[in-house]
Amino acid sequence: MVLTRGDEYPIHQTPEPVAYAGTDRNFYDRYFFNGYAPDGSGFFAAAFGVYPHLDVADAHFSFIRGGVQHCLHASCELGMDRMGLKVGPIAIEVIEPLKRLKVTIEETEGLAGEFIFTARGAPIEEPRFIHRIGPRAFMDYTRMTQNGHYEGWIEADGVCEDMNAGTMGTRDRSWGVRPVGARDEQPNPSAPLPSFFWQWTPLNIEGGSLFFHVNADPDGRAWNTRAAFAPDGCGQDAVAEGEGSLTARLERGSRWPAGASLEIDVPGAPRALELAPIARFQMKGIGYTHPEWGHGLHHGPLRVEREDLMLAELDPAAMDNLHVQMLCRVSGEANGMGVFEQLAIGPYAPLGLAGIADPA
Repeated sequence: MVLTRGDEYPIHQTPEPVAYAGTDRNFYDRYFFNGYAPDGSGFFAAAFGVYPHLDVADAHFSFIRGGVQHCLHASCELGMDRMGLKVGPIAIEVIEPLKRLKVTIEETEGLAGEFIFTARGAPIEEPRFIHRIGPRAFMDYTRMTQNGHYEGWIEADGVCEDMNAGTMGTRDRSWGVRPVGARDEQPNPSAPLPSFFWQWTPLNIEGGSLFFHVNADPDGRAWNTRAAFAPDGCGQDAVAEGEGSLTARLERGSRWPAGASLEIDVPGAPRALELAPIARFQMKGIGYTHPEWGHGLHHGPLRVEREDLMLAELDPAAMDNLHVQMLCRVSGEANGMGVFEQLAIGPYAPLGLAGIADPA
């Protein structure tokens, strides 16, 4: 039995039922959200992923209170039905495509929440991410990104807090091929030293949403990069695109960003901005590089677990702590708030990084 609810809708991408997503076992389809109050408090994030060829779905919700990052992880067997959008206590509802979405976290182990995302403008489509390491396809996916506002609440251990007025953030949707599930143990002679470098700055500024990202080789040569500006209320035909460059500074003894200067060449967008971090969010809280709750891993029919991270006690050189989002104040030619995300594995010459995870 391979026919599912998805087959009732005109969304097929191959001649086969929706349950089959081509032939690559690493195909995935993911939602991501983050948000924060105008004063920089209340940072939260969520991720929801479907892995059709692994027949697994997982979801994560994480937020910071009092120096502790509370995390809720959930994983279930997909049953080949990609339309469920619910993993244990975490569910997503598409209220209006490309404009409004709702995330619900039913009370589990003392954590709960509910929030609605409302877009500021049209989503941007980033350049298709295609990257090979030697002969092996490492990534081949598409991502759309969108800034917006949130309303809702979050509860931890009986203390419920409404989101502050003006709470804002970013959400994205990505789908395609990237490493997911159990690790491929087959050696790749073309990549004797693992390496990956990524920076992303989705910013909420006056009048619109500004985005910049770069994937680069160890020598600093970009293999995927783009800057874009989406004015408030714009349609997709009004999104302006161009180029940018980011000069980052690292915290001593770590690979975590300590700040950055962003230069942008996009019509209608400010040209020079400064990013000053005020809080650190560990991306393993929503599954990224998590040693146990990594994306696409099989945990049985259903498994749910709470995890609390003491942010001040984490080892910055541990592999699972390298991937971070730094909540930043934005200043310069425009003011606002935003996120500076970075993952630097392996050597990266422009920042003086050597080894797999050697700190700056």
